[in-house]
Amino acid sequence: MNSLNTEAFTLFGQHILWSDMIGNLFGLAALALGWRRSLWTWPVQLVSGLILFAAFYGHLAGSAGKQVVVMAVAVYGFWQWSRSRGKAADGHIAPRFATWRERAAMIAAAAAGTVAVALLFTAYPSLSWDPWPDAYIFVGTIVAMYAQAKGMVEFWFAWLLVDVVGVPLNFANGYAFSGFVYVIYGALVLWGMRDWWLRSRENARPVLEGTPA
Repeated sequence: MNSLNTEAFTLFGQHILWSDMIGNLFGLAALALGWRRSLWTWPVQLVSGLILFAAFYGHLAGSAGKQVVVMAVAVYGFWQWSRSRGKAADGHIAPRFATWRERAAMIAAAAAGTVAVALLFTAYPSLSWDPWPDAYIFVGTIVAMYAQAKGMVEFWFAWLLVDVVGVPLNFANGYAFSGFVYVIYGALVLWGMRDWWLRSRENARPVLEGTPA
């Protein structure tokens, strides 16, 4: 698997690795499929995790371990969406806004998780180059994927917050392609957020009395 970590090409003075490029292209495709509420978003996300795990395994244990968690959440998301299909008029999942209790729980989990993971990364420097921002991105990604699995519109907001830190961090660590992909993520997130927001309002419309459900 060492070939995955070889240079694919150079762009604007940045060295693009095969693993960085291929894994993130799959991740980008997964986000686009998530926008369309396609069940395929989760298998594609799983493949992205597998590629990045193979690239990191053996020399970046922390990064490889993070991909294991991402893959586990992808399996959970596939299971959730398989159970929830058909609830919208177009046969896909029906987006919804989280309750205030769910929002509070996710914010608390994100904060506690970021602190816990950052302390772990700090205690074992080999797991991460930048413990706090890396922990923030990792935990934020898990929270976003969980919210996506639940069909919550808030998952787009979580991705935006991840992007704010993810773009400069990836460029700083030499993962230029990841940085470029995160910029594209931002554009997709804005469009996806609008689409899910509108669809959640449609799903929330009450059925008038005497109108067939």
